[in-house]
Amino acid sequence: MSSQAVEALRSDPRIAYIEPDQIAHAVGSQTNPPSWGLDRVDQHYLPLDQVYNYNQTGAGVDAYILDTGIRFTHVDFGGRAVTGYDAITPGGTASDGNGHGTHVAATVGGTSYGIAKTVRLIAVRVLDNNGSGSYSQVIAGIDWVTGDHTTTPAVANMSLTGGASSSLDTAVRNSIADGVAYCVAAGNNGSNASNYSPARVAEAITVGATDSSDRCASFSNYGSVLDILAPGVSITSAWRTSDTATNTISGTSMAAPHVCGAAALYLEANPTATPAQVASGLVATGTAGVISSVPSGTVNLLLYSLIGAAPPPEIPAAPALLSPVNGATDVSTSPTLSWSASAGASTYGVQVATDAGFSNLVLDRTGVTTTSTSVTGLAANTLYYWRVNATNVAGTSPWSTVWSFTTAAGTPPSTPALVSPANGATNVSRTPTLRWNASTGATSYRVQVSTRSDFATTVYDQSGITSTSVTLPQLGSRVRYYWHVSASNAYGTSPWSSTWNFRTRR
Repeated sequence: MSSQAVEALRSDPRIAYIEPDQIAHAVGSQTNPPSWGLDRVDQHYLPLDQVYNYNQTGAGVDAYILDTGIRFTHVDFGGRAVTGYDAITPGGTASDGNGHGTHVAATVGGTSYGIAKTVRLIAVRVLDNNGSGSYSQVIAGIDWVTGDHTTTPAVANMSLTGGASSSLDTAVRNSIADGVAYCVAAGNNGSNASNYSPARVAEAITVGATDSSDRCASFSNYGSVLDILAPGVSITSAWRTSDTATNTISGTSMAAPHVCGAAALYLEANPTATPAQVASGLVATGTAGVISSVPSGTVNLLLYSLIGAAPPPEIPAAPALLSPVNGATDVSTSPTLSWSASAGASTYGVQVATDAGFSNLVLDRTGVTTTSTSVTGLAANTLYYWRVNATNVAGTSPWSTVWSFTTAAGTPPSTPALVSPANGATNVSRTPTLRWNASTGATSYRVQVSTRSDFATTVYDQSGITSTSVTLPQLGSRVRYYWHVSASNAYGTSPWSSTWNFRTRR
């Protein structure tokens, strides 16, 4: 489309926004996923929608799980989990005697608990039944992965941590250079991840943890070496104690396999991608700015697993105000405020105040779905300030520029015309009903009744009457009374009507 055509569409008031055409993909879905982490990573923003959607399944990708081993017979693996290498028991089967590795593997690629539901899971046992292993054992496992990997797209997950080690870091770098994309846990020390291996390896994807409210987990290591964050608090996944066992645990160990599964999805869609391209692809599609309590210097980026999906919507721009024009005078006390549409906005917020700092609000309206709103009950001859913001799922725009207007001075109502009793009437009921014609613009009336024509004293004086008649309480017998009426509204009070009189009966 030419730039001229784009500009023509942009100026068309019927067009809300313009965006590039994209490719649609077949999408699978898992309703009520057993782990909130699955529910979270397929959408940019809260709240959770109780569905895990996915574009890929990790088919054709190998996932090396460097951990405590895997319970291969667990139903969540469906035969896709296989023995790879056992550095703890040489010649062993890499079967899990702890549970941690099974939990991690199922988060990467379990049928129910996993991100990549058809990835091949390869157990590389580098931690013992207590969850510990020497660096020489861990390095042996990494080197085995490097030697085992061929041309098949591959990812590796290391949900383990320890003190800084150049030897361990070098082994990870060599494996990445061989074409395996590594996802590593940042660690659970609540300190700078740059002091821990393999978290500090720049070429790896280092993962911090979040909770279900999108808060950075208090235990998560932090710092500039982190590439992305993912769900890691109270994550439910498979466990080693039976073929159907589950457990709910927390840690960056739980966050990293979410990213590892997403890396497998990325490689299914992009099978020739290098580890660096996998990392940059996941970073590019992550949801920025949604995590709270992120330590200074740490990336605010949450994993997003729908590979090839549209980018997250941006926070809309502040609306441009239209009318009343800035500085307008003689504006109605019930004006309609209007503004231009902000691209991508779903609702608008409007504030009106009597001060430019908006501390004295007379209107604070949210959820407006059109580009105008009516205001009622403003005072006459008063200066008002107003502004508008725009909101969508990504957030709320800054306020628009502040405009002002002054309401019209207004006109008091016309003088009422008396109707009955007729002027000079006699033999009038001692509880008469006085009537008068409506005054233009009146909101209420005042009636005075006196035995004196100058109304120096009154026997009846009532204001706030909203009808055009009033019945008096019992008056004296055969007495002449004088009466008149005035009308009021927000702008003032009319002159008194002419004075009429009547004489009551015996």
